[in-house]
Amino acid sequence: MQKELQYVHMDKQARQISRAVTLKDVAAAAHVHVSTASRALNPATRGMVADDVVERVRMHARELGYRGDPLAASLRTGRSMLVGVLVPDIANPLFSPILGGINEILNAQGYYTIVSDAGTEQDAQLDLVDALIGRRVDGLILATASRNDPVVNHCLERNVPIVLVNRSEATQRAPAAVSDDVLGMKLSVDHLIELGHRRIAHLGGPQHISTGYLRRVGFEMAMENHGFPRDGLTMEFASAYTREAGHKAAKMILLKHPEATGIVAANDLLALGIYQALQELGRHCPGDVSVVGHNDMPFVDMVQPPLTTVRIGHREMGVEAARLLVRELRRETAARMNVVLAPTLVERASTARPNHGIGMRS
Repeated sequence: MQKELQYVHMDKQARQISRAVTLKDVAAAAHVHVSTASRALNPATRGMVADDVVERVRMHARELGYRGDPLAASLRTGRSMLVGVLVPDIANPLFSPILGGINEILNAQGYYTIVSDAGTEQDAQLDLVDALIGRRVDGLILATASRNDPVVNHCLERNVPIVLVNRSEATQRAPAAVSDDVLGMKLSVDHLIELGHRRIAHLGGPQHISTGYLRRVGFEMAMENHGFPRDGLTMEFASAYTREAGHKAAKMILLKHPEATGIVAANDLLALGIYQALQELGRHCPGDVSVVGHNDMPFVDMVQPPLTTVRIGHREMGVEAARLLVRELRRETAARMNVVLAPTLVERASTARPNHGIGMRS
């Protein structure tokens, strides 16, 4: 008899295990209403419930093995709680803190991100965007935008909420979180001028991208403020934000303008290309040429010499981009704005006074 009762008890347990645990089960175990349990388990609404109740609901959910059904929730609410994030090069270390900031805000609001390495080809980017829209993402954050971007147009035509990060368009069709690129160039040029440099060149980025264009404009404005006319400035432009492209453009500057004592680069990877070109030509940094980068990406303080550069708050930029998207998703009209973050200059060993006054204006 005892053995039969044991089998009955085991069979009852098996039936309980086989039945999926529901939100109603969690609510009953925690002695709260189902709506309260729902709010307690949702990061976006958790703040509406007392902390002790949240902890009790979450404890019972863990003990019962409760797993929410995102598909059912999506059908019920019309939202997937998914956000697509497109970056042009996932291997570029500057995107890690941006993604970290985005996740910090979106996860707290109950959203989850799908990160895609979109490259630089716009057809491929359009395909990725369509694939993400097909998976019913609620919105997109694009770190891939050009100054006149067909991907942005594609999203706007389909009424998909979007926010740009790190780059912006020439016209403000979508909100963006960016750094003040013009100010960053002013900081770089002012620093070299204060050291005594007068023959300063600019190694620019691609001009169809806002960061390349605005940093070039910032360089021109800063040099003009110090009495150097724009039509006499030394500038070369890299085809991409890579060390290889920077190396190629830097050699052109150094061979055509050997009198240059300082080079301001549009980003740190281009600056590392300048290092490579200097080494190949038997010249030294900062003894022969001072170099300033832009971004302060990880590990540029570990190269030799450690790179003087413009520091951008990349994590803060990601945070602001995510906040802008949350406002877009809530259809707040005030969301259509740009957040422009102020950069700072980090002085390291790649800049010094020009050697023996070489390049000083007579």
